[in-house]
Amino acid sequence: MVHMPSLTLGIEEEYQIIDPKTRELKSYIQQFLEKGRVVLRDQIKPEFMQSQVEVGSHICRNIQEVRQEIIRLRRLVSQLAQEHGLVIAAAGTHPFSSWETQEITAFDRYYGLAEDLQAVGRRLLIFGMHVHVGIEDKELLIDVMNQARYFVPHILALSTSSPFWAGRDTGLKSYRSIVFEMLPRTGLPPTFQSWADYQDFVDTLIQTGCIDDPTKIWWDIRPHPKFPTLEFRIADICTKVEEAVTVAALFQAVVAKLVKLRMQNQSWRHYRHHLITENKWRAVRYGIGGKLIDFGKRTEVPLPDLIDELVDLLDDVVDELGSRQEVENVYTILKEGTSADRQIEVYRRTGDLRAVVDQIVAETHEGWG
Repeated sequence: MVHMPSLTLGIEEEYQIIDPKTRELKSYIQQFLEKGRVVLRDQIKPEFMQSQVEVGSHICRNIQEVRQEIIRLRRLVSQLAQEHGLVIAAAGTHPFSSWETQEITAFDRYYGLAEDLQAVGRRLLIFGMHVHVGIEDKELLIDVMNQARYFVPHILALSTSSPFWAGRDTGLKSYRSIVFEMLPRTGLPPTFQSWADYQDFVDTLIQTGCIDDPTKIWWDIRPHPKFPTLEFRIADICTKVEEAVTVAALFQAVVAKLVKLRMQNQSWRHYRHHLITENKWRAVRYGIGGKLIDFGKRTEVPLPDLIDELVDLLDDVVDELGSRQEVENVYTILKEGTSADRQIEVYRRTGDLRAVVDQIVAETHEGWG
């Protein structure tokens, strides 16, 4: 018998550390950690590059607590930055800083990754948001992961915040996704028949020397290696707090809906891996301005129409979750554009990527800064 899981939430965000004078990324994580761990303890962590800082929320019972945690963490990290004459920014890529000039964080894990991944790893100057949803039953977790793959391109499109790379307009809305997929064990996960099937896959990778632990499986959705959560990793980091809250609410509501279907002996239709990958590419390329494929109808559908359908699908779970307002904020994103859309508009208006950085910094602090 299937029981509703806790559906608790946890959020990880990766921020850019920026020099407000040059608008360049600044390698400064070591100094951040010295004082940051006094204030945030294990909620602040280094990332691969020294110009990145990662924070992780406490376990949240609902989406309102998620909002409070994101604001609290952004405020505290921003204060740390200000004490050193720096600022933080939330976007999937920096508009013009080059990966070639970045310093790798001085930890054995990151030196090991650099050695293993070589030039591919050196390009990992990207910033994401991870959303954890509590599912204690491992068999249920695998079943939900298999089905949830269909929906993640839709939500990626809403989070897009990385149109620029090394000073160039890439023509994409989520260039972060392209950089990340250069790594092994990334992208959409395969389907698994059971938890044992998944565990056998992981054990095979470890026994054959592909990985030394399951944290080096970096799929867009994965069972978290340490916590009883399904971790959604596909999203660019959202520049505005309310965008981040909406994305988190959507992931939680999708999980709740799929569990509810399972409790009614129903399920979402499974689609071929490469068909879902086609939709992911469209989300990466066009964001909310493009069309995704309705595989059941075998036709292209504008993303806003698909989001309408998604909100309708989730209608019977959002009140139970207390997240109707947060989910319906998706219409604000569709109206005002994503961070990627706004960055492109600033650049077209000013021709200055420093102005784009200023815009990102301002929006990162919007509503609380």
